[in-house]
Amino acid sequence: MEIKKVKRSEDYSAWYNNLVKQADLAEHSAVKGCMVIKPYGYAIWEKMQAELDKRFKDTGHQNAYFPLFIPKSFFSKEASHVDGFAKECAVVTHYRLKNGDDGQIVVDEDAKLEEELIVRPTSETIIWNTYRDWIKSHRDLPILVNQWANVVRWEMRTRLFLRTTEFLWQEGHTAHATAEEAIAETKQMLEVYADFAENILAVPVVKGVKTANERFAGALETYCIEGLMQDGKALQMGTSHFLGQNFAKAFDVKYATKENTQEYVWATSWGVSTRLMGALIMSHSDDEGLVLPPNLAPIQVVVVPILGKKEEEKQLVLDKARAITSTLKAKGIAVKLDDRDHVSPGFKFADYELKGVPVRIAIGMRDVQNETVEVARRDTKEKQVMSVVDIDTKIEHLLAAIQVNLFQKALDFRDDHIHVVNNWDEFNHALETKTGFVSAHWDGTTETELKIKELTKATIRCVPLNATAENGVCVLTGNPSTQRVLFAKAY
Repeated sequence: MEIKKVKRSEDYSAWYNNLVKQADLAEHSAVKGCMVIKPYGYAIWEKMQAELDKRFKDTGHQNAYFPLFIPKSFFSKEASHVDGFAKECAVVTHYRLKNGDDGQIVVDEDAKLEEELIVRPTSETIIWNTYRDWIKSHRDLPILVNQWANVVRWEMRTRLFLRTTEFLWQEGHTAHATAEEAIAETKQMLEVYADFAENILAVPVVKGVKTANERFAGALETYCIEGLMQDGKALQMGTSHFLGQNFAKAFDVKYATKENTQEYVWATSWGVSTRLMGALIMSHSDDEGLVLPPNLAPIQVVVVPILGKKEEEKQLVLDKARAITSTLKAKGIAVKLDDRDHVSPGFKFADYELKGVPVRIAIGMRDVQNETVEVARRDTKEKQVMSVVDIDTKIEHLLAAIQVNLFQKALDFRDDHIHVVNNWDEFNHALETKTGFVSAHWDGTTETELKIKELTKATIRCVPLNATAENGVCVLTGNPSTQRVLFAKAY
């Protein structure tokens, strides 16, 4: 039950893995590199889905579904795209099994596919092949489609939620008549992601642009949101890509303009994944377990009755606990009454603390007599005795305060871990002795970027969108620079 076996300060990686398993979020599966998302973990992912899906639909998008399998030839049509994913692709070569001579199941060599199929690592190719049939005229544009799906990227080193061979995500794919519309879409979806991260996950993010070296394969520009985890490492939490006309040209997707000329379509794609579960865990949790922001918690409030031995008193406590539960539920609060009598209140307290439930209400016979309850916050561990008068409004306000507090705590941590440096010695010192983002000048070349990564293992996380122009010199080469970028060691 306890997470204290491994503290964050002693072994962050082991602490994370323990928490994921012991809080009943996920576990490793029989397939190496893949995970089983358990019901409690999936309930959190479902809340993420619901929040994001609402935002997608509010911005005019519709959901669709495209095949899991993609013909290999589709990947060869966009050179940079195939280069970016070739080493991660799972390939289907046969379509049948048979009994071997020794009684074991073997692949039927006579059932070889004429063309190999790639298990979807991302869907640009299959979707743009489909869009060719959907788009004929300017009247067919824009197409604003999102897909909730699983994808496979063959990973050598995996970690639950953060990097697995198969993971869940959403991928938006839109088609537009002009570059300006596509760029506006790309930026709009970045804002949607940032709003979700900050107001639902309570994770502050830096909005920025990826360098050419870190850009999505096949994109002209990649926008991103970057979060900072409690161990001081960065995590890319979402990306939005301006694809230009690369995929339209690769799959010959044209439209007739109002002037009856033929033009190639402009494209975007954007996505977030179950990696957000990792961001949620690593941004807020502690040595006692998970800490959930109320806006994402499957259970926002748990009510635990403290039952004595007298049957009459038990019934009074249970009746009051049920009444409070009903009152909170009527307010739209996700509340659970745990009236199990075969486990102790202490066990329940520890279990809900481990699972990150934001508010715990305990009620015993004395509370019934005094018309009070004991209310405990998961984020600060503070307890207070609260009158049951207007309890629904009080708890509603408390949940809002917890949401704000978690974001502010994460924001303060992030801001305290941005280190501004001006030369190579300061850059190295910051990376070796501190954690977090390092704000430094860079000369804008891929060669310098790769050299810095080779020497320090730090990468350019993004060029911040809110960065101001500032003359300086690159920390490695001394060449002129006009803007700082954010470096960090990252997941």
